[in-house]
Amino acid sequence: MTRLASGEVVWVTGASQGIGRALALRLSREGMTVAASARGREGLDRLQAEAPGPGAIRPYPLDVTDGEATARVVERVESEQGPIAQAVLNAGTHRPTPASNLRTEDFEALVEVNLLGTVKGLTALLPAMRSRRRGGIAVVASLAGYAGLPNAAAYSMTKGGLIRLCEALRPELAAEGIRLQVINPGFVRTPLTDRNDFPMPFLIEPEEAADAIWRGLASGRFEIAFPWRLVAAMRLLRALPYGPFFAVTRRMVRR
Repeated sequence: MTRLASGEVVWVTGASQGIGRALALRLSREGMTVAASARGREGLDRLQAEAPGPGAIRPYPLDVTDGEATARVVERVESEQGPIAQAVLNAGTHRPTPASNLRTEDFEALVEVNLLGTVKGLTALLPAMRSRRRGGIAVVASLAGYAGLPNAAAYSMTKGGLIRLCEALRPELAAEGIRLQVINPGFVRTPLTDRNDFPMPFLIEPEEAADAIWRGLASGRFEIAFPWRLVAAMRLLRALPYGPFFAVTRRMVRR
């Protein structure tokens, strides 16, 4: 087990709503000092005021697409709060990308936030963790990264890319004392999923997701995936030959 000790510093991006917000509150209850980042200061201030303790939540506004700003925030957190023991790179976004209306700008937006925003967080964190030869980083991808899903080409592409990124880096970083994990949630009730106009099987609340992430971080295992019924269904889908695979995904096409 690699459970965080009370008082250690955890940096969470995308912390003002959804999974990130619920996780920040859970970490505060566990006694962590949470450096919470998101684009809007107002949401972070509300989060700070709601910190249940005994740990504190400290706001660090950030647009994760700005690499220089990301590096400055990491430096400030380490200077003001102490060494970052664990980071959860959670910031992400979603736009529908159906084949009937493919737009380059939608793909660029998701790549910039979901993929490159995560890479910028990684590159900002690694120098100090390397110097200490310890630390944990968890990247929030998605079960949508298991397979290409209709109407979500850009989202599946970027989340699948995050999974491949973490698979590639995990053994290299382990040799340097840094633990890299990937978090693959299913449907979680958030402002993003509230906009979905299709059935979301096994939908869970953000607090359930935060509990699963907390347990997964402590386990040290590479993948933290939930809820288990959707995980099983998606793993089965990905294991199918392409004939039956497309027979299933054709039924997901919204007309």
